[in-house]
Amino acid sequence: MPTSAHAVKTAETSAIPGQKHYLTRGTGAYRCASLALFLSGFSTFSLLYCVQPLLPIFSQQFSVSPAESSLSLSLSTGFLAVAIVCAAAVSEGLGRRSLMSISLVGAALLTIATAFAPNWHLLLVIRALQGLVLGGVPAVAMAYLAEEIDPRGLGATMGFYVGGTAFGGMSGRVLTGIFAEYLTWRPALFLIGAIGLAAAIGFIALLPPSRNFIRRPGFDPRFHLRAWLGHLKNPALPLLFAIAFLAMGSFVTIYNYAGFRLVAPPYDLNQTELGLIFTVYLFGIGASSIGGLLGDRIGHFSVLLFGLALTAAGSALTLAASLPAIILGITVLTTGFFMSHSIASGLVGKLAHGTKGHASSLYMLAYYVGSSLMGSAGGWFFAVEGWAAVVIFTLAMLALAFASACFVQQFARRKA
Repeated sequence: MPTSAHAVKTAETSAIPGQKHYLTRGTGAYRCASLALFLSGFSTFSLLYCVQPLLPIFSQQFSVSPAESSLSLSLSTGFLAVAIVCAAAVSEGLGRRSLMSISLVGAALLTIATAFAPNWHLLLVIRALQGLVLGGVPAVAMAYLAEEIDPRGLGATMGFYVGGTAFGGMSGRVLTGIFAEYLTWRPALFLIGAIGLAAAIGFIALLPPSRNFIRRPGFDPRFHLRAWLGHLKNPALPLLFAIAFLAMGSFVTIYNYAGFRLVAPPYDLNQTELGLIFTVYLFGIGASSIGGLLGDRIGHFSVLLFGLALTAAGSALTLAASLPAIILGITVLTTGFFMSHSIASGLVGKLAHGTKGHASSLYMLAYYVGSSLMGSAGGWFFAVEGWAAVVIFTLAMLALAFASACFVQQFARRKA
């Protein structure tokens, strides 16, 4: 049996209302979709976070503060947050597959362009544009999965997609750190862009067209506004959006400023050593997949609460003075974060009433606004009070996320 996306269809089509043709586990189309979405997550997050290990280099080379250097990431995530909302609306007319393909190719080309930026301000402009372009992937990918995958296996497939984002986030950080150590930061970004372009081509070749997606020609602002407002009126969904904002904000804050702490005395890590610390993302890959499977079997809310508690424990562990303890803390934090994210993102699809793409876009909007705002705010805590203040800041956010998860669980039980 062919496993190419062309074994299903050669072009994206609109579904017939009332009929559902899910991709089921064990079929060639299911394997193609799983691998394609893994590649999309890999490409998106490797391109988005490749600058994170370079923040200390940017601070030194362009004579900017740690908080200012974080703008090379925060601007991307901030514009990405805005673009995600627009992307969900655009995908209703253009199609899920088409929009994701355009976004992945465009983002890879912009990463290559970043390598040639002659000054700090132009680099920030390109990174902002990259965030806008990447908006076509995350929320649309989640909507594609919710629409096309058999609901009985959605948790595992969503975990696989989130695993791709974890692998991309790790690869972007680790490879950029190694390339920058031996080739300087400009060739490093060029190579990361080329890898992202190759992943985009693989995605286009593999992803089956949508079969349950109903295309909506034209653009009806009232339809989209009603869809977003409808999800905000659902008592459970805004709390899931809050979890995305707070959990992602705490996660990015730790990762943004750990590098500044570890390249300074008494640790004095070089770029390769700093980049290799991000291999702990491998635990995120496993945690997202395992979290999805456990959620399907023992209950999504139990796994979500455990994941958030684990994230907080990892953040607290980074207060230790020894390097092994700090690395262990980052590992635990990464494991807990990806476990909770895979569950929370899957719950959005389960608890949303129709227009799942719009619900996913609001979740990802909160996710990246949290990354952008809280990730930059953490720089103020680091500059004023040091690492302990950064950890207290993240623990406060995670406590609020845990409380939100408890309330979502109560709403879900009432509905059941």
